Amino acid sequence: MEDENAVEVLQRYRRDRRVLLDFLLSGSLIKKVVMPPGAVSLDDVDLDQNNAGSVDEFFLATNPETSGSPPKRAPPVPVLVPSPIMPSLSKSLSLNSTQVEEVSSLSKSQSLNSTQVQELTVDDIENFEDDDLEEADSRRYSRRVLNDAADLVLGLPSFATGITDDDLRETAYEILLAAAGASGGLIVPSKEKKKEKKSRLMRKLGRSKSEQVVTQSQHMTGLVGILETMRIQMEISEAMDIRTRQGLLNALVGRVGKRMDTLLIPLELLCCISRTEFSDKKTYIRWQKRQLNMLEEGLVNHAAVGFSELGRKASELRILLAKLEESETLPPSSGELQRTDCLRSLREIAVPLAERPARGDLTGEVCHWADGYHLNVRLYEKLLLSVFDVLDEGKLTEEVEEILELLKSTWRILGITETIHYTCYAWVLFRQFVITSEQGLLQHAIDQLKKIPLKEQRGPQERLHLKSLHCKVESDQKSADLTFLQSFLLPIQKWADNQLGDYHLHLPEGSTVMDKVVVVAMVVRRLLLEEPELAMQSVHATDRDQIESYVSSSIKNAFVRILRDVETMSIATDEHPLALLAEQAIKLLKKDTTVFVPILSQRHPQASVVSASLLHKLYGIKLKPFLDGVEHLTEDVVSVFPAADSLEQYVMTAIESACEEGTAEAYIRKLTQYKIETISGTLVLRWINSQLGRILGWVERAVQQERWDPVSPQQRHGSSIVEVYRIVEETVDQFFALKVPMRLGELNSLFRGIDNSFQVYAKLVADKLASKEDIIPPVPILTRYRREVGLKAFVKKELIDPRLPDVRKSIDINVLTTPKLCVQLNSLYYAISQLNKLEDSISERWTRKRHHNKSTKKSTDESLKRDTFDGSRRDINAAIDQICEFTGTKIIFWDLREPFIDNLYKPSVAQSRFEKLVEPLDVVLNQLCDIIVEPLRDRVVTGLLQASLDGLLRVILDGGPSRYFSSGDAKLLEEDLEVLKEFFISGGDGLPRGVVENQVVRVRLVTKLHGYETRELIEDLKTASGLEMQGSRSNLGADTKTLLRILCHRSDSEASQFLKKQYKIPKSAA
Repeated sequence: MEDENAVEVLQRYRRDRRVLLDFLLSGSLIKKVVMPPGAVSLDDVDLDQNNAGSVDEFFLATNPETSGSPPKRAPPVPVLVPSPIMPSLSKSLSLNSTQVEEVSSLSKSQSLNSTQVQELTVDDIENFEDDDLEEADSRRYSRRVLNDAADLVLGLPSFATGITDDDLRETAYEILLAAAGASGGLIVPSKEKKKEKKSRLMRKLGRSKSEQVVTQSQHMTGLVGILETMRIQMEISEAMDIRTRQGLLNALVGRVGKRMDTLLIPLELLCCISRTEFSDKKTYIRWQKRQLNMLEEGLVNHAAVGFSELGRKASELRILLAKLEESETLPPSSGELQRTDCLRSLREIAVPLAERPARGDLTGEVCHWADGYHLNVRLYEKLLLSVFDVLDEGKLTEEVEEILELLKSTWRILGITETIHYTCYAWVLFRQFVITSEQGLLQHAIDQLKKIPLKEQRGPQERLHLKSLHCKVESDQKSADLTFLQSFLLPIQKWADNQLGDYHLHLPEGSTVMDKVVVVAMVVRRLLLEEPELAMQSVHATDRDQIESYVSSSIKNAFVRILRDVETMSIATDEHPLALLAEQAIKLLKKDTTVFVPILSQRHPQASVVSASLLHKLYGIKLKPFLDGVEHLTEDVVSVFPAADSLEQYVMTAIESACEEGTAEAYIRKLTQYKIETISGTLVLRWINSQLGRILGWVERAVQQERWDPVSPQQRHGSSIVEVYRIVEETVDQFFALKVPMRLGELNSLFRGIDNSFQVYAKLVADKLASKEDIIPPVPILTRYRREVGLKAFVKKELIDPRLPDVRKSIDINVLTTPKLCVQLNSLYYAISQLNKLEDSISERWTRKRHHNKSTKKSTDESLKRDTFDGSRRDINAAIDQICEFTGTKIIFWDLREPFIDNLYKPSVAQSRFEKLVEPLDVVLNQLCDIIVEPLRDRVVTGLLQASLDGLLRVILDGGPSRYFSSGDAKLLEEDLEVLKEFFISGGDGLPRGVVENQVVRVRLVTKLHGYETRELIEDLKTASGLEMQGSRSNLGADTKTLLRILCHRSDSEASQFLKKQYKIPKSAA
């Protein structure tokens, strides 16, 4: 454990050292940087190797807890003469103090703002940008105060070869490059491009939170840009990146059809990267040692496929690895020869071992060298750590989604499944939250934990695979055999249990962190309970029991602290300790019920009962000796009794406010009372009545103020219904927030009030419609055909235009335009569509509130399903039908009155066909469909169809004295009816054909009647007059009124004479 902490501190100091060096170099105070032999740029310098003798002293010279953060001010920059040198270098810069020379030192009299030109020269680094000094002027950099996460360690054993976190990180990056190369996205950047790159770290040092910095990786697109981001995030030097890329590409030369991700990467890199590509021998030896260690760990110590009879191969492999390492100590000639022979022999042994089939793949299909447990998850952990911003450990990098998608390409190499990914990612996020205290990371960790599938959700192959992942961990002189999930989740559970076991101390302000920590504890606990060993050992069977244990543990710990404080306070105030203890216990319980219980009660509704009862018991234990020894009324009794009584009253109040009436009494009876009684009362029904009156007032006001404009292009209903739902939901929330007992009758009262509110809303909307009598003009007086020209006195009276509605009614009709009527319909539909959600929400919340009473739950559910909002649904649907009918009627008889009702078939059918109405009807229909919601489209269009057919019948049967039809017009009328029918069917995009056909039937009968000769119509009318007395229709299937109107519009003398003689109908003016 101590070794792991030391390594972590060492890595932290390495990062801080890079920041410090970049900070110094950015100010142009350093005149020259001397490169070590073999180094091309600062990226090639390895400080740990060049200054190995003093690295420990450099890191451990300061105390990490008291050192504080780096300087927040910018380094001094020349003012008058700008330096042509770029002040930022590569992020992976690593130099020691002996490699930096300051040619000219500043004297005591010199100012740091001196205008003297100073120079920084580095070989092979050119083309610095002139505007970099402006960046230095605004440099601001701050680091978080990181928490100690030493107790949060994975339950995994260390590696036998001693590979470090840096080794894992660098190997993980090599795997990432190979996975990217398998998709053809691996290229080697040119030297010129490398020289032009600037330090992303130093750029970020110079930005404020509000500044937007475009990094070099953002200039790149696609896989190339993401890989560059990953390189920076994983702190890989450019030199190492280029070496690895070139080595992987060289390894594929001559291997047609070979995927890069099926290579034995450490072996191929050993073969393809030579000693000359490194700046010094120590760097190369360290690199080679890492590759050899990875081969031993991946192929021997943690092999994905067991050896069985191939155990001899493992011994040979270890011998070859040792010889390879030994070759570096031999003279160059013999050493190179031994190295070549060893690599050839290593390939002959290692490749067949790695290409053995496992987990269902074929021989050679997957190279099993990095997918053995637990090497694979440690490598994948290093890849996942790249999602954090290198300058703000508590934030995810902007490219997190692209990085995670890229990491999926490594699953094949590392043997990662979705369950393993979600678990590792959750661990990485959670540990980073513990280090940084960033709540956003905790929420991300919760999201990943929730994605981990339960055992029954996993496939049989994955269940078998996860069952095979286990390792033995030594701790406190004990060994434990842990499964994969236990290794990753047990540390999280232990941390969460520790925090929640004394939440009064660790989470004093409650806040959202506690709620999320509870979620973590519950989710992790549920996953671990499926592990057979832990399921048998689990003391707490349910989440509720676990929450209760947290409450009990924290209350006990807090009470012990109070006892210590009270002893000190009693001496200072000269008050009795029990009186002070009661006062402090009330404060503790008050804080517990107001800060912590609202969070805990989400999973344990009686959490406050547990804490109150336990606190009551703990105080009672301390109080009992005092009560037993009381014989007379003393000052101590006067002091202690009121305080104890107040505490007991507060405890009972807390219990009553958290429980239903009967349950609270049961809990109170269990208390060993201090001779105290409790009084409780509830006014829920009165509150409901007052709230319902408030709702009705809001409904009326909302409808009165409504202008029937859509809320937005996407939300095409009016604002009034949104307001009504807002006040209703607010009332429901307040209802369920009441911490008082509630009966079913009170809930039904709330339902009835809400139901009535929506009925009132539907009625108020429908009442705003004008009367159909004000829209449809009166039916003209029947007249018969006349041939003479001229008007008689009685005809003048008959031909006066029907009176239009008065001005006030016309304004009311015109205000309700078609779009506004559509918004009304949308609002009513929104009202009825949201009722189910409101109903389910109330039912679910009520059931949750009363789930402990099973008999009540059953009757409640039946009542809620039977008669909750049926009245609202009935009235809203009736209002929708009424508005649909009104909309169609208004369009045909008011908006299109002139072209349709007044002028269709004038002066004759042939001269005024229905085609002229198709265009205005199409405009109206498009307007309707643009605004109306999809579920109401057919209903409102059906209303328009009905109104159109009514208008057509009006024109044919009651068209007035200026319309005449002959038997020859019947064919034209049939054609027009077909045009109308096909218009509404719209080639299958409109109304269903069957619906339109059913509506058209009544008009088709009339058009057919127009095709009969006048004599046939007269005879049928005579017959129909007698048949109607017997309740039957005529031979032609029409009633007398229809036949009479057809004859009145028949343009021949025979019909005119018959009507004059039989019905005394006057002649028309036409």
